[in-house]
Amino acid sequence: MYAVIKSGGKQHRVTTDEVLNVELLKSEVGETITFDDVLMVVDGDSVKIGQPVVEGATVEAEVVEHGRGKKIRIVKHKRRKHYHKEQGHRQWYTKLRIKSITA
Repeated sequence: MYAVIKSGGKQHRVTTDEVLNVELLKSEVGETITFDDVLMVVDGDSVKIGQPVVEGATVEAEVVEHGRGKKIRIVKHKRRKHYHKEQGHRQWYTKLRIKSITA
């Protein structure tokens, strides 16, 4: 059984006991979060697709940790124009463990 949820403007395919990183959520470590924006639930041959969300479907997840991802380097350069600019970025994330999927 798996589900597709929406979090932070992105869609994630999740299964039970999976650990994944999502955009930073305002919650404490150890807290349980319930996602109501479930776009699709698949259980064997049974497929439920929402319009836009599946009614009554929820996904519960536990917050494992907060952190920052690897540094992404942004380099802008124009040849023969004496223009060179470098910038770095580290995105904040929340690591979640999926506890249950209910349809």
